[in-house]
Amino acid sequence: MDDEENESQERWQVQMRKGTLELVVLAALKGGALYGLDLLRQLQEFPTTAISEGTLYPLLDRLKRDGLLDAQWVQAGDTRPRKYYQLSSKGLQRLASLSACWLQTAEDIGQLISRTTQRGESTQEGH
Repeated sequence: MDDEENESQERWQVQMRKGTLELVVLAALKGGALYGLDLLRQLQEFPTTAISEGTLYPLLDRLKRDGLLDAQWVQAGDTRPRKYYQLSSKGLQRLASLSACWLQTAEDIGQLISRTTQRGESTQEGH
């Protein structure tokens, strides 16, 4: 892959990540409350969901303002308090909606790729 192709793919991946961030954060919180850095670590486990603190915290604030997350400060032992985020009932509904949309989109794209691959193979065989 040449530099131009590589750069184009990187731009595409950045745009895809931006478009799915809300879904990714809501999905990560489905298992229960997490504080910001723990959530960030979970997202960084996967190359396609890795983001920076500068991206995560403004997003968490927006999701909280939109009523999709609840947040509370928790003091655990002698450590400084941590702000824990969890899905609100509205957040659970939004997660279900976005998940259904994502799964349908992935299925549709998969079918298009499969269909295109099958056509390409049969066209190439005819030559």
